[in-house]
Amino acid sequence: MTLRAIVNGKLADPAADALHDGVVLIDGDRIVAAGQVDVPADAERIDARGLVIAPGLIDLGVFATDKPAFHFGGITRAALMPDQRAPLDDVGLIRQATRAGKPDFWVHPIAAATRGLMGTEMAEMGLMQAAGAKAVGTGRQWIADSGVMLRVLTYAHGLGLTLIAHAEDRGLTARAVATSGETATRLGLPHAPACAEAMAIARDLMLVRETGATIHFRLVTTRAGFDLIRAAKAEGLRVTCGITPAYLFLNDQAATDFRTFARLSPPLRHEADRLASIAAVADGTVDVITSGHDPRGPEDKRLPFADAAPGMAGAETLLALSLNLVREGHVSINRLMTLLCANPAKILGVDAGSFTPGSAADLILIEPDAPWIVDSSRMAASAGNTPFDKLPVQGRARRVMKGGAFL
Repeated sequence: MTLRAIVNGKLADPAADALHDGVVLIDGDRIVAAGQVDVPADAERIDARGLVIAPGLIDLGVFATDKPAFHFGGITRAALMPDQRAPLDDVGLIRQATRAGKPDFWVHPIAAATRGLMGTEMAEMGLMQAAGAKAVGTGRQWIADSGVMLRVLTYAHGLGLTLIAHAEDRGLTARAVATSGETATRLGLPHAPACAEAMAIARDLMLVRETGATIHFRLVTTRAGFDLIRAAKAEGLRVTCGITPAYLFLNDQAATDFRTFARLSPPLRHEADRLASIAAVADGTVDVITSGHDPRGPEDKRLPFADAAPGMAGAETLLALSLNLVREGHVSINRLMTLLCANPAKILGVDAGSFTPGSAADLILIEPDAPWIVDSSRMAASAGNTPFDKLPVQGRARRVMKGGAFL
């Protein structure tokens, strides 16, 4: 294979402390070396023109595959949630999902932990793992039956799979669309207390302690939830957690005027919880930043707030919004790439998301300060349901490489 060298760029290496000048040397679809590398005379040189070279983003938990949005946002791999029109609880559906992105991006299906995501009968995890599933998940729902959850964790642990869990006690949140508080009361919305999240996390952590399983809470959004995660990590439990930019940069007041683009699951939280989310990213409690990409058209969003479907189109804004954490001094850009690339790869067990020799040559060239305005009417996504409509942002993926070839 022809050697290729990306030169004249700055490396945002998740394994390094800070940006540094360097070269990425590629052989076929794999990274050979990165850093201060002597470029072989016969290597094809690709001029990065001073842009930041980073691993392609790995979006852990999208609800739809969306080629234009993924390419715009620099996403080269996406873990697909099991909540599809036909829940991903069958070998054939898993195989079909793994082929969904080819040749434009990699799709890693998250298998449904229970049949139909109903939370009652375990699905065939082992067969779905053999078909390509990289994790198992509870989908949008919490498994209320503790006996079922115990068996799910036990089997997932035996297979070496991470369980990706939703953390809301359904007994409290079944009909709620907002977090209890002033905003929900003023708007007259069905609501649930924020403690529903911590209650679910606490139960699941007790079962993780019992089974030794590995669990990833896809979204943790409250101070009480983060406190539980910190304590579990300090204890040595195998637990990680994620968040989307919506919970980092918006609070429940975004739902004012019944803005259904701000109808999310879990619902947006109070300002104190938003600040706690920022602190949890800064101190390392949060392991992953994901887009939660869930494009919804007018038929789902142009409804009364309580009837609208939850979800937002987040793939193309993930990088730009996350870069705000760098500009505000909460994390370095290298640490951000750990959250967006390296940690998701580790959870899924794929050789990607880093510059380690042998890692997949999935890369993006970023212009961190490129200004643009989020516009729901002009988004690349299949639907433009973003609560960040008309927000000025900075940061663009200028080129995307998948498997050693630019797209």
